[in-house]
Amino acid sequence: MRYIDIGNGEIHAPAIALGCMRIAEMPVNEVAALVDTALEAGINFFDHADIYGAGKCEEVFAEAVDMKPSIREKFIIQTKCGISNGFYDFSKEHILAAVDGSLKRLRTDYIDILLLHRPDTLMEPEEVAEAFDILYRSGKVKYFGVSNQHPMQIELLSKYLNQGILVNQLQFSIAHTGMIDFGFNVNMKNEPSINRDGNILEYCRLKNITIQAWSPFQYGFFEGTFLDNDKFPELNQKINEIAEKNGVANTAIAVAWILRHPAKIQTIVGTTNSKRLKDICQAPEVELTRQEWYEIYKAAGNKLP
Repeated sequence: MRYIDIGNGEIHAPAIALGCMRIAEMPVNEVAALVDTALEAGINFFDHADIYGAGKCEEVFAEAVDMKPSIREKFIIQTKCGISNGFYDFSKEHILAAVDGSLKRLRTDYIDILLLHRPDTLMEPEEVAEAFDILYRSGKVKYFGVSNQHPMQIELLSKYLNQGILVNQLQFSIAHTGMIDFGFNVNMKNEPSINRDGNILEYCRLKNITIQAWSPFQYGFFEGTFLDNDKFPELNQKINEIAEKNGVANTAIAVAWILRHPAKIQTIVGTTNSKRLKDICQAPEVELTRQEWYEIYKAAGNKLP
């Protein structure tokens, strides 16, 4: 497994992390087997959120690993808060209560990284700063980040925080490339030239904020996977060609394409299948050439100016 530095190097973590959004209804023994597979592959980073399975994902995870201090030390646990009953809530009271709930469900005394889950336009950054100070001083949270935020939202929040933002979790895949399309189409009037996210890729690189790519196999917004999908014949032909050349699965190539970017993006994979996870973990072994990277990008229907 390849390892990267999160933020300014505060955390040394695997380039691939396991997302736990889909484990709520899995038998505990199957979750335990999935976690064991991850650890054997060098993945000790697990991504949660308080809304995943209405909290059950965190509970099942803790039960599956038989959480105790000696076990907890093996893991880097990240969770998210801020989505509440169909709206967003970055109030001090909600953040503090959400963290206490996650700590209880995860059977742990601390969270390694806490992310604010999507932007809240009613956010009062002073309140967020107060909540983060309390969580940091109490030892309940070590580091902080955000999810799906653009540069000015992060700047506004950072103005008041005493802690740095280490992570920004963003949707990114071969078939969801908005954050890089704009950079290719500077000074043009075509659809890809529209700046929809405020140059978030370059901003995060400048600020040493690690981008975590979620839904690395999805196209659209949860519309499905592009792999082995008849809607993407040229893309799958190119991916399969490169996968065969390297002796790996197509899922490994899809992740290797993300890892090839010099931004040192960490990929969050949400598979619940141990065999598929093993296949995905072949990705760091593949070093795509610059030409192969661009061939895949164009095979997804993207055009270079």
